[in-house]
Amino acid sequence: MNRILISVMDGLETPAWLDKAEAFLQLVASKLCYDNEEISVLFCNDEYIRELNKNYRNIDSSTDVLSFENDEEYEDEEGKWKCVGDIAVSLDMLKVNAEYFDTDVNTELKRLLLHGLLHLNGMDHGEEHIQADKEPEGEMLKIQEKMLNEFKDEKIII
Repeated sequence: MNRILISVMDGLETPAWLDKAEAFLQLVASKLCYDNEEISVLFCNDEYIRELNKNYRNIDSSTDVLSFENDEEYEDEEGKWKCVGDIAVSLDMLKVNAEYFDTDVNTELKRLLLHGLLHLNGMDHGEEHIQADKEPEGEMLKIQEKMLNEFKDEKIII
C-alpha cells in the first residue's frame, strides 16, 4: 500500500471527488509498482502553479501539472516509507485542457494525475507535449495515453 496525501490550496473549494482521486492514484501507483511510497498531491489554481513554475523551473507561465521528485525516506509506527515526491495540479487548467482535447474533465484529470505519477517514476518527455489529434512519439507520453485508455472506465469526477 502507498500513502497518498491530497490537499487543496487555501481559498479553493474542496472538490467532492477527492476520495475518488485518491483511489485512482492508489490504483495507478500500484500498477507502476510503487510500494510503501508516499505521494502528495496539491490541487491549486493557475496563479499558484504559475508561481511554482516560475520559482522551480524559471518559466513564468501557468501549466497544468508539475511534479517534484523527493526520494527521502522515513520510518513511523506503520513502517518504512519513501517520499516519492509532490504533484501540483491546476484546477483552472484542467477545464482548459478538457476543452482543448475535446474530452470530459474526468478523463483530463486522470491524464494529469498519470502524467505527474510517471514523472515521479523517473520518466521524462523532453520537449514533446500531448497534442489534440496527434499520437505521441516519446515513450513517456505513449505510456501515459495507453494507461489513460486502460483506466478509461475509472470515474473520479462524475
